[in-house]
Amino acid sequence: MKKAFIEETVLFISIIKWAILAALTGIVVGLSGVIFLKLLGWSTSQFQTQQYYFLLLPLALFLSSLMIKCLAPDAEGHGTEKVIEAVHKRWGKIKLAVVPVKLAATIITITGGGSAGKEGPCAQIGAGMASTLADLLRLTKEDRKKLVICGISAGFATVFGTPIAGALFAVEVLVLGKILQDVLFPSLVSAIISFQLAKFLGLSYFHQTIHLGPFSQILFMEVLLSGLYFGLIAFLLVETLKLAEKSAKKIKIWKPFKGLIGGTLMVILAFVLSPSYLGLGINTIESAINGEPVPALAFIWKILFTSITLNTGGSGGILTPVFFIGTTAGSTFAHIFNLNPAIFAAVGLVALLAGAANTPIAASVMAIEMFGPQIASYAAVACVVSYIAAGHRSVYASQLLGVTKSPSISAPLMKEFENINGVQVANKPGKIIYWLQRMIVYATKGKNN
Repeated sequence: MKKAFIEETVLFISIIKWAILAALTGIVVGLSGVIFLKLLGWSTSQFQTQQYYFLLLPLALFLSSLMIKCLAPDAEGHGTEKVIEAVHKRWGKIKLAVVPVKLAATIITITGGGSAGKEGPCAQIGAGMASTLADLLRLTKEDRKKLVICGISAGFATVFGTPIAGALFAVEVLVLGKILQDVLFPSLVSAIISFQLAKFLGLSYFHQTIHLGPFSQILFMEVLLSGLYFGLIAFLLVETLKLAEKSAKKIKIWKPFKGLIGGTLMVILAFVLSPSYLGLGINTIESAINGEPVPALAFIWKILFTSITLNTGGSGGILTPVFFIGTTAGSTFAHIFNLNPAIFAAVGLVALLAGAANTPIAASVMAIEMFGPQIASYAAVACVVSYIAAGHRSVYASQLLGVTKSPSISAPLMKEFENINGVQVANKPGKIIYWLQRMIVYATKGKNN
């Protein structure tokens, strides 16, 4: 009895401790996130109303890269990626200098027309503030790590207005296939607090309920098949980002000069294709979800614009482009097969997130928070199928591989994706895979003969 009492006392104290710490983190991240988003909104409204604002894009990428290189190298990339790296390698230690540099570099990039998102910087700003808060409170390195994860969830919730999905994303994105349940409670508290604070301070969110009526077996199968399609789009996105990174590294010049090259290339592409693929692309995302027509290859061009931006000095997140790519790819899928474009644009938004970031649970819950409970069954199956079909890759190179997605596939576990050189099919795969392999070999021999 005495041991049970002691156990309950310790757990009670732990709940109170993390409720307070997570609430403080939610307030700090919510305030900093609102400041960042308000400044970003003001700057884009001032500059992007001009017809040829994107002519300043080479200068914007040059300045962004220069600021990061000289003031805070840890602010490089798309935000969340660096936070994951800090959690795995430095117990969440993030220098405070990252916060203002990331804020300024991202505003310059997106205002100039760079194709990047706002959630990664918000997560990195939030994580940086959480890391500083942990240092001020003299927390242990284990507690600092937890607080930084809370910063990720709070940043996600502040940007997208989905606190439950934000909390799940933070505990799911660090290691593929493993959820950090010991951080789930504080992540929820910090995400809810930051979201409510952001709403109180005037932020609004695009949430649209999609009414589907009674459950449809036909729609369920259509959505299931679309999950394969979104998984392939996630595959294309990740591999294109990798290719762009390798190509940028081959250019042996001073990093800020790469911004001039990348910005100039994007200006040319904007004239040839459309300026719609620059910046956040929120209007296109909302149009697709409303069922309005979008260009059939919009998702391809957005992948190209985003890859150039993030690998030539631009600063910003990857998830807003993921949402653009997912919604437009879903709209294209729907028009090809004469389906409802609004439904498949909404499903595409979350399914591509699940496949590209390996977060099927967070993506499924996000669908409910953004589009209502009726889409739950459809979105969940598309998210899981996309997650599996995308394979063992991620837009976050520092994400760890916790488990493989099939017992017939082997890969080094608990290693960063950037350090995994492919996977191998097991020596003794299951019977279905074995016979498929035999059929492929037989068909290949037949063609050769």
